[in-house]
Formats: sequence, structure tokens, C-alpha cells
Amino acid sequence: MFSEDDSLERYPPKIDDNHEAGTPLAFFTLVFALSLPFWVLGYVFDVELMPGLPLASLMVVCPALAAVILRWRAFGGRRAVAFLGRAVDVRRLSGPAFIALLILINPVIYAVSYAIQRAMGVDLPAPDIRLGPTLVLLALFLVAATAEELGWTGHVLEPLRRRWGIVGAGLIIGLACALWHVVALVQVGRAIDWILWWALGTVTARVLIVWLYTRTGQSVFGISLYHALSNLCWQSFPVQGSYFDPRIDALVTVAIAIVLVRNTPAKRPDARDGVNDEKTA
Repeated sequence: MFSEDDSLERYPPKIDDNHEAGTPLAFFTLVFALSLPFWVLGYVFDVELMPGLPLASLMVVCPALAAVILRWRAFGGRRAVAFLGRAVDVRRLSGPAFIALLILINPVIYAVSYAIQRAMGVDLPAPDIRLGPTLVLLALFLVAATAEELGWTGHVLEPLRRRWGIVGAGLIIGLACALWHVVALVQVGRAIDWILWWALGTVTARVLIVWLYTRTGQSVFGISLYHALSNLCWQSFPVQGSYFDPRIDALVTVAIAIVLVRNTPAKRPDARDGVNDEKTA
């Protein structure tokens, strides 16, 4: 169903596909509208899918759903379905050093955060990381991250990157993503200062995501893996993330982003970037 040859031969992608499939504002609006039923469910049923994840977290499907709806409307069903192949576009990944960064950044952020908390005198238990449960969590988080990144990265990133550059696109998507999570965070009892620090880390991480996406061949799969590893590291923090401190996480993320994004030249998008939007693995 997601044959690369079939989708590219019958439905050749265009440079402006993402633009023709609706403005970024239309995408963000549709994501929030589709999320409303999940937010209501979260308020009606006080259930956590896992610690820190209310029922409203099932809204992870909304970015991908919004992208497919907009593309279906613009190009028809076959092109919209072909777009889902971006979820497994592994062959796009390139640049071994940057791929290593993509995989290692989140473990490094959380390891440094752990070390800082210990140095500050916080009585942190040792992380309880077991191979079997960790792999299961990674698989679950990868599915959820893919549903998000098909929208945030596969659909809306390119037109924003072309107009505002890597940092601008990251800030815009990051702010939208942070606001989108607020309801779910409130539902699990997060305090306003916790949410603000978490939002700073999330927005900064999105700048890193856009930078990594540009440097590693524009692979949605790669960014989904980055996203999944972030969630895995959070849940692997002592006592299923209950000792996670968003202040330290945000500051460490900002420091790493400044070092990487400012001191490593990023590839400039040109007319060829994004041409094969439906290219699959």
C-alpha cells in the first residue's frame, strides 16, 4: 500500500505539496479541534494510561489525522495514504555523526540532569532500567511519537522552515506543541511553574528536532525515534519519572541546543528539499 515506486509514479510529489495541503494555521487549528474529544474524556474519566499520562494522551493520533485530512482534501485519498509511508522512511537517514546525535541527545540530557540533581543534594533513587520492559515502552512510545511526528514534522515543518528557517520553525511548532499539551498536563495535576519549565524544554527540543531533521536526511522515522527516546528517558527517570525536574531538563536542553545549533552550520533548504514528501523506506 505504501510502495515508493507506486506513490511517486502515479502521484508525483511537488515542492509545494505541504503548502497546497493547507496553511500551518489550518493544520494547528485542526489538530486542536480534533483533540477536544480526548480532552473531554480526560476530564470525565480520571484515568492514567501510565504515570503522568492521562486518558487525554490518546490525542497523539491527532497530528497525523489532521495531516491526512488536509492532504486527502487537497490531493485525494491515494496521495494521503501514500503520505503515511513517511512513518517508515528509514532510507532517508544520512550522516552517521548526526544520526548518533539523534539517538544519544536525550539519554545525555537525562543523564546530565540526574547528575546535577544528585550534585544539588537531591536524594535520588537509582534508575530501575530492565531490558524487557524498556523495549516494550520504547515500542509503545515509538508508535505514539510517529503519530505525532507525521503531523508536526512530516506535514507542517517544511513550509515553516522555508519561511522562517530552522530556529523560527522550531519555535513556532514548539509553541504550538507545548500549548497542545497543557490540558493533559493540568489533568495530571502539574503546577503552573512545572508546566512553564516543561514548555521551555519542549520548545527548545523542537528547535533541536528541526535542526536534526535537516541534518539527517529529513526522515520522519528518525525524528519519531528521537521523540520516543525522550519519552522513554522520562519514564525511566527514578520512580517512573516522578523525580523528573523540568527546570534542570529545560536548562540542560537549552545549553545543548545553543552549542549544537549555533556552532554547527545547518544545511540550508533549497529548491530540492522536500520534493519527495511521500518517499518511503
